[in-house]
Amino acid sequence: MGRDLLLEIGVEEVPSAPLYDAIAQLKARTIAALESARLSYDEVQTYGSPRRLAVIATGLAERQDDLSLKVKGPAIRAAFDTDGNPTKAAEGFARSRGLTVGDLVRESTDGGEYVFAVVEESGRAATDVLPAVLAGVIGDIDWAKSMRWGSGSTSFIRPVRWLVALYGNEVLPVVFAGIEATDVTYGHRFLSKAAALSSASKYVADMYQLHVLVNPEERAALIRGSLEDAAAALGAKPVVPEKTFAEVVNLVEFPTVGVGHFDEAFLAVPREIVEEAMESHQRYFPMESADGALLPNFLVVHNGDPARTDAIVAGHERVIRARLADAAFFYREDLTRPLEAYVDDLAAIAFHDRLGSLGAKVARAEALVIALADEAGASAEETAYAVRGAHLAKADLVTHAVIEFTSLQGVMGYHYAKAAGEPVEVAEAILDHYRPRFAGDGLPRSLAGKIVSLADKLDTIAGVFAIGQGPTGSADPYALRRSAIGILTMIIDGGVRLRLDEAVASALEGFEGVVEGLDIKAVGEVIGTFFDGRLAVMLRDRGFEYDEVDAVMAVASADPADTVHRVKAFAGFRRSDAGRDLSVAVKRVANLADPAAGDTPDRGMMGPEEAALADALEVASERVRALIAVDRDYESALAALAELRAPVDSFFETVLVMDPDPTLRLNRLALLNRLAKLFGQFADFEKLAG
Repeated sequence: MGRDLLLEIGVEEVPSAPLYDAIAQLKARTIAALESARLSYDEVQTYGSPRRLAVIATGLAERQDDLSLKVKGPAIRAAFDTDGNPTKAAEGFARSRGLTVGDLVRESTDGGEYVFAVVEESGRAATDVLPAVLAGVIGDIDWAKSMRWGSGSTSFIRPVRWLVALYGNEVLPVVFAGIEATDVTYGHRFLSKAAALSSASKYVADMYQLHVLVNPEERAALIRGSLEDAAAALGAKPVVPEKTFAEVVNLVEFPTVGVGHFDEAFLAVPREIVEEAMESHQRYFPMESADGALLPNFLVVHNGDPARTDAIVAGHERVIRARLADAAFFYREDLTRPLEAYVDDLAAIAFHDRLGSLGAKVARAEALVIALADEAGASAEETAYAVRGAHLAKADLVTHAVIEFTSLQGVMGYHYAKAAGEPVEVAEAILDHYRPRFAGDGLPRSLAGKIVSLADKLDTIAGVFAIGQGPTGSADPYALRRSAIGILTMIIDGGVRLRLDEAVASALEGFEGVVEGLDIKAVGEVIGTFFDGRLAVMLRDRGFEYDEVDAVMAVASADPADTVHRVKAFAGFRRSDAGRDLSVAVKRVANLADPAAGDTPDRGMMGPEEAALADALEVASERVRALIAVDRDYESALAALAELRAPVDSFFETVLVMDPDPTLRLNRLALLNRLAKLFGQFADFEKLAG
């Protein structure tokens, strides 16, 4: 029967996001370390709060498991010379395992006869092994940013101030960063003092008595419930963005919720500014009425003495009053000029040192919008909204409000456009042109908004690739992959009719005279390959097999919506009886087709079976061409191709393709090449697995 193990790492306050990652790492690394040390356990659980990371392994064995290991060494012929004397290879192998050559055993395997080292090692007491194991676990935690402190050389995200290491109620002499573990922990910074822990099994309960909720899930549940209760007491409901909520959970050890108030006059400011000031800057939670209207109240989660909540809230009220006063001032100042007046200021803001200013980017986007709107079949009215939206889309970047609250770009442009009397369609295009910003984000609501978003993203992709700075490996400083996925999503799911090759070419034209020596065709091909990679991943994520995606995209990828349609039709058809017929026909043709023979057979040289196949091919070619190019009825096109199975089988059963007569042989190969060319109009069937 084992004992429970506790390791607690006491630190100065750890930032919220790294703490989540460290808790997960601590569990994984502890499990790996215990298993590597041959120490069995029942369960490993990790905990964390701003001032501590902790792990508990329940039922940890008193001793390591014994080790019995057989290690393969060199072959007999390499281990011993012709006289049977051991070679340096045998001696070195034995020495590396702490043995002599006489300890090695010979065994035959399928590959020949080899020497083996049989290593037997008795398990050591857990108390002897754990100190080094746990010190290694602490040092193995990977931080994106770490620091050194004092005169030591050890690094950690924040200075380590204490260690607790208990095996049952026995203290383990774990040492890290010059600190040796004890049984003494430190509770809440303001509400408790140092205290000795009685045992690993009572850790969570003991910490609660020290005003620390070490389980992040329990803190989250308490905070969420308290927010809802406090708002309900006022007949309201809390506005709880998950990102802010997750951050707050790891900012407190003993959370208490208080209700604050601010002047109703601030509600005249756009709601987004008020919420941004409260959430992102102060980590407060707004409240709204049952009908969704923002209220002049907020919720604050604090880590202080619950008895001092009123005084703590009063301090927060003073802080938010100042923040909202600044926000209201910025908003009023911005409104003294119409949004149009800010456009000229963009000429002084750099977009990229090799691609010009934001003003130049806006001018390119306006021109690109016209080309995209024409291709997408937008009406004159939608095109006008899109052009005006592109003209004003970046203007709010130089307003006071966005300079102060950068996450509100687009949002403030929407409000300022409406205040200036712009059509709501233009205002919405400004707001939406950043969308989709991430996977699962909403698409722009209107066609005008989608066109502005497409133009903005395509311009960035085209410009960055034009100067040779496209993504490499995991590096993507301009978030081009995210932009590409956004573009593809708008085309595939947003209903925008667009060919990527033409759209990319139009975007690259905007950089003529900007990027010296620009080869639009060559760069366009590179960008096309980049989009193909993103599209293939999207299709696989949607459940299509990799070979289905590769086969179709080898033939059609410039029109993403059409590609999806083809893959969807192909995936369903492939598993049908007709699909299997098509697969057989394609394989029989592909096995002998030879491009060198051309694809224009002479009907005068054909026998009856060859002529029958040629006739079936001509009928199928006309049908398939119309079904693919005109109707885009891919299911019917595949069915028409599958109908060639019978004449193909008859041809191969009665005709010797590789006839000794070279003229006949080439003519028959040309017929097969023509068939292969027809199959290739839909997909490259040779890319299919199986």
